[in-house]
This record gives sequence, structure tokens and C-alpha cells, in this order.
Amino acid sequence: MKFMKLGSKSDCFQTDGNIRCVATELSTDITVHVADVKFYLHKFPLLSKSARLQKLVSSSNEGKGDEVHIHDIPGGPTAFEICAKFCYGMTVNLNAYNLVAARCAAEYLEMHETVEKGNLIYKIDVFLNSSIFRSWKDSVIVLQTTKNLLQLSEELKITPRCIDAIASKASVDVSKVDWSYTYNRKKIPEENGDDANWNSVRNRTVPNDWWLRT
Repeated sequence: MKFMKLGSKSDCFQTDGNIRCVATELSTDITVHVADVKFYLHKFPLLSKSARLQKLVSSSNEGKGDEVHIHDIPGGPTAFEICAKFCYGMTVNLNAYNLVAARCAAEYLEMHETVEKGNLIYKIDVFLNSSIFRSWKDSVIVLQTTKNLLQLSEELKITPRCIDAIASKASVDVSKVDWSYTYNRKKIPEENGDDANWNSVRNRTVPNDWWLRT
């Protein structure tokens, strides 16, 4: 499975029941309510990358600009935490299992290039195009995860692009496939070193269902 590592700072998020906070000497100055979870964070890293949080803070009534509610964010607290850690520059690992939720949450938070160059939406889209959609296994996993965020996944073109990627892999001309055997398949005699004529070149016929076996 392919993954993308973002950020380089250590993970300073601490959890206490339904409370998440950043362990730092600098006092937090904003509380973000996501479902039943409270995040005690800092405005600067969040607002520097999220246009939606900028608007929520500036439009808060009764002088409560330090407290915002975003109960309807796709992916819930888990996806928001990924976005928040990205804002802080903390290490975040994205893979086929959490990518859709993170992408949808980033869209909700409006983490676009117009807010800051190299923002989260841009980085996830690059990862999708350069890695995920090139792997049929990862494409299948991503497609499976879209069922929980089906409407937004459709709007962001994630679902149809997964389907296109899988279809293109399944229909490829087998003569163009570089067939290899994975660790969970029984090795053929020459791979076990039992064939004295083995010269590291495979001339095996590519199975028609190669994409199911790899």
C-alpha cells in the first residue's frame, strides 16, 4: 500500500476523553467543537491554512471568536484532527484508508492554494494522481471508503476516477503486463533456486486474471 508522509514535527496532540489539545508552552486561544469532541488549539496555524475557519472566527457572535462549532465536517473528529495536525506541521501519514475523509474534510475547511501554497487539498490531489490511481489495489480501497462520504466524493470526482482507474487496469492488454509473483503466492521452481537453468528472466504466461492475483 502506498502512503504519503506530511509534516516533520513530532505529534504533540494529547487526548483526554473527548478533549484534544496541543502540548505546548503557548496557551491555546481557540476551541473547535467537532461533534462531541473539543479541540483546544491555536488560531494562527489553523487560520493560515483554512479559509472556512477564518470566516467562522470573524463571524462569531457575542465576542466568542475563540470558540467555533463545525459539527457537520466530513469524516468527523478524526478527519479534522488530520487537517489540524497538517496546519501545525506535525507528521501525518495518509493512505488509501484515510485519504478520502481527509480530502473531504480539507474541502470543507477550504484548505485551498489561494489560502496558502502547498495546502492540504493540493498535496492530497497530487498523491491521488501520482500514486493512488496508479495502483488498482489502492484504488479499490479508496473506492470502498467513499461509500461513507458518497455525495462529496462524487462532487470531488474521487469516485468516478477510482472506477476509471480500476477499469483501465482490468482491461489492459496482458501482453503489456510485467507479471510478477507476490509474497503470498507459491513460488515457481526457478524462483526457489531449484532450476539450474534459471537466469533471472521470467517467460511465464500472464494469467488473464492477473489484476486479481497481484
